[in-house]
Amino acid sequence: MILITDGGSTKCDWIAIDKNGKQTADKIRTKGLNPAILSEKKLNKIIRKSDELIAMSNDVTHVFFYGAGCGTEKPRATLKEILEIIFPKANVDVQEDTMAAVRATINSNDEAAVVCILGTGSNCSYFDGKQLHQRVLSLGYTLMDEASGNYYGKELIRDYYFDIMPHTLKLAFDHKYNVDADFIKYNLYKQPNPNAYLANFAEFMFLNKDSDYIKDLIKKGLRKFTEHMILQFKEELQTGIPVHFAGSIAYFSQDEIKEVAKEYGFKVGNFVRRPIEGLMDYHIKNLKQ
Repeated sequence: MILITDGGSTKCDWIAIDKNGKQTADKIRTKGLNPAILSEKKLNKIIRKSDELIAMSNDVTHVFFYGAGCGTEKPRATLKEILEIIFPKANVDVQEDTMAAVRATINSNDEAAVVCILGTGSNCSYFDGKQLHQRVLSLGYTLMDEASGNYYGKELIRDYYFDIMPHTLKLAFDHKYNVDADFIKYNLYKQPNPNAYLANFAEFMFLNKDSDYIKDLIKKGLRKFTEHMILQFKEELQTGIPVHFAGSIAYFSQDEIKEVAKEYGFKVGNFVRRPIEGLMDYHIKNLKQ
């Protein structure tokens, strides 16, 4: 049995397939498993809390884990060790979530493209058809992650408190969320996964996209992301390669992304909300080769 995992900071989707590429069980969902943020104890607890995963632990021969926070060696090694203990008979491969986005969005295995992730966090890499290239190392939600869910959540809260948000939207925001200052600070500074907590507020944008304020907010973040991340590959983009996007923020911001792309002159490619489906196709093809 093979486990394929699309692991974000907010949630992880696990799909089990047999050696013939047939899905053997319904998709399993756990809380997010970002090893750059969560402790070893917390990572272990989240996985072991899933009865479905533990039930199949001795039948799994391969684990392909693509995750947020797995772009550097130490957190990647920590998560790999935990997975090897939980799935003792499995060959475990842990890679950064950008590679999941690449394999889920490109049109062919050797297609060159710039691939962006806009989900709870954000990232951008260049895939030359064989290897992944990343020129800006992500420093996470506190310093980077522009145009991500946690970026927009932070902006919405700030605009609410600075009285920049339009009055009617402030009323709606206040009705939908607990905006008590102590409650917000408790979740940001006392609870795990503050990035995921912030990202929860991003849904508000897509429920109110008819607002000029919201449209401007979305494009403001996308322009920052473009200038700091996408345009680091300016020379490659001049060859006409596409820019693909993965993640819920990207999926629901397609119109705004296309508008910003026209401003900066890059070619928009594919949009994938959840990379897990594309990963299934990729690994099934490789199983049959």
